[in-house]
Amino acid sequence: QVLLVESGGGLAQAGGSLRLSCAAAAPTFDRFAMGWFRQAPGKEREFVATISRLSATINYADSVKGRFTVSRDDAKNTLYLQMNSLKPEGTTVYYCATDVDAIWGSAPTTMDEYEAWGQGSQGTVSS
Repeated sequence: QVLLVESGGGLAQAGGSLRLSCAAAAPTFDRFAMGWFRQAPGKEREFVATISRLSATINYADSVKGRFTVSRDDAKNTLYLQMNSLKPEGTTVYYCATDVDAIWGSAPTTMDEYEAWGQGSQGTVSS
């Protein structure tokens, strides 16, 4: 089981930015596809962004395209999510996840492809 620890959430105003990090305790991090998902109170968890090995494939939900950027630093075993032009959507918990058996170039957007999940990092965007 891969241990994932998110950080970087917090409070921001609409139009502002937040940057999330996800540190993985895994020597083979560079072999994994990684993803960010989020869940608002009373709603189902949803796909935000995913990134394949070597960043060959990157996917974004339509709702965040052009505003969010997912990236990875394999030397640091860390996944990032830069969130700009934030919308006043209240409180949302962001989860990072890893697909340990992803083939090269694959960055699945469905949650059931991901085997390990972080504990979540909460972000609140106010108007």
